[in-house]
Amino acid sequence: MKGIILNLLEEAVIAEFGDAAWPNLIDLAGVSGVYTSLGSYPDEDVYALVRAASEALTTSQEEILRWFGRRAIPLLADRYGVFFEHHRTARSLILSLNEIIHPEVRKLYSGAGCPHFQFSDHADGRLVIGYQSPRKMCQLMHGFVEGTSTYFAETVELEHLACMQDGSPQCRVAVHWAG
Repeated sequence: MKGIILNLLEEAVIAEFGDAAWPNLIDLAGVSGVYTSLGSYPDEDVYALVRAASEALTTSQEEILRWFGRRAIPLLADRYGVFFEHHRTARSLILSLNEIIHPEVRKLYSGAGCPHFQFSDHADGRLVIGYQSPRKMCQLMHGFVEGTSTYFAETVELEHLACMQDGSPQCRVAVHWAG
């Protein structure tokens, strides 16, 4: 996992829960807590932080990942506005992940293991997103979609059609933007 993700998590935790929350979470998770944006860190650090937050807040790990995804988008927009400025909708930005955003991420962060997405339009107007990553963090992707929709002042509904956590080869999520 690239350090930028852990830096975003730190910023989100501090913004939501205060300055003491991050060191407390680090202690609960038993991880080092020293992350540089360009560094690479064990995926287990993120998993441990999510588990610790889940236990501390008595909420599911899935909800923690969705929360983080929602909170990370405005932070990403502040840091990397160039990725957002040419888009007018969440759908447009999301559709640029494979061809524009993730190739640029790989240039900025050598060795970044970005997930891969497949996109298809459903007959009822929904966008079906296929998500593949060895990390199996589809709930983080769910939060990113919600956060991106909020960023563009859009209302969104997501329906999980298949999940890698349940043994599917990929996660599939149907996304409908209302209005």
